[in-house]
Amino acid sequence: MKKISKTELTKKLKRLSGWKMVKGRSAITKTFKFDNFQEAFGWMTSIAIYAEKKDHHPEWFNVYSTVEVTLSTHDAGGVTSLDLDMAREMNRKKSN
Repeated sequence: MKKISKTELTKKLKRLSGWKMVKGRSAITKTFKFDNFQEAFGWMTSIAIYAEKKDHHPEWFNVYSTVEVTLSTHDAGGVTSLDLDMAREMNRKKSN
């Protein structure tokens, strides 16, 4: 998997609502807010199943109704199409 250039990533992030680059690291991040813990955990569970199928796992942190996500492909040393795919799926599942 090839790392996406910073210029290309900037363009692609314009089409991914709420995602931004992490300062000092080749990664992207977004904070998701839910109504309660059950909704947050249910969303995380659905994403975990998707991540396992893709063999691509997010870094995330959950406190009650908030989930902070960071995506980067460690083998490639930065953001790849796998991360962008995961970000799109997370946005899609959140809007359902």
